[in-house]
Amino acid sequence: MTDNRQVVVVTGGTRGVGAGIARGFLAAGARVVVCARNPPAEPVRAPRRGARRENPPATAEFRPVDLRDPDSARAFCLGVAADHGRIDVLVNNAGGTPFGLLADTPATRQAKIVQLNLLAPLYTSLAAQEVMSRQEGGGAVIMIGSVSGTRPSPGSGAYGAAKAGLENLARTMAVEWAPHVRVNTVVLGLVRTESAHLHYGDEDGVAAVARTIPLARLAEPADAADACLFLASDAARYISGAALHLHGGGERPAFLDAATVNH
Repeated sequence: MTDNRQVVVVTGGTRGVGAGIARGFLAAGARVVVCARNPPAEPVRAPRRGARRENPPATAEFRPVDLRDPDSARAFCLGVAADHGRIDVLVNNAGGTPFGLLADTPATRQAKIVQLNLLAPLYTSLAAQEVMSRQEGGGAVIMIGSVSGTRPSPGSGAYGAAKAGLENLARTMAVEWAPHVRVNTVVLGLVRTESAHLHYGDEDGVAAVARTIPLARLAEPADAADACLFLASDAARYISGAALHLHGGGERPAFLDAATVNH
């Protein structure tokens, strides 16, 4: 019997935001393939719903790959398509950066950051488009961007520049690949993941950071999953080349707290 569920690829889908996105698609009934350079400590599974425990939760398939190599990225996507028959959705989530001021970080390190956050999504998108353009129904590519690409990004300058480029790249892809492939970006603000303590400190630090956000909390990986599910769905069938800002209202302007007038 043919499995008609959507085939979804989530890069960097083994932890953090990527794992949250993968879980969201699993819960929605998709066949999900996650990839990273190293396997996850535990399989990525759909969250359990309710008290019923008879059936094991759906689990994402893991494939190791270094997407910074264009040949490896293409082989990965073509392999998924060969094994599953198609690729309906690609979520380009893999990325990240350590903290480092520009003048204190070697140029070779900056180049690797750009390679991971801009070139790897380019390579993977090109390979996925090769598949999607030939299949009935086309497909959807979703870039995971960052507010670091829309404002100054001290301590992560190359990362911010790469994310700015990624959003521009998505808009160009949306024009060039229409009407068969839709391309959009989810622009993430601050997200609470298992590594949040590395960025914000303990619970008091997380709470202090949350107070700077209009909606008074950090995003959760499930919030990113919901945004991706929407952009991949038929409800977003006329949305392409767009950027969905998932940042809880943005950041309160610093001058409001510095000014002597009561705001």
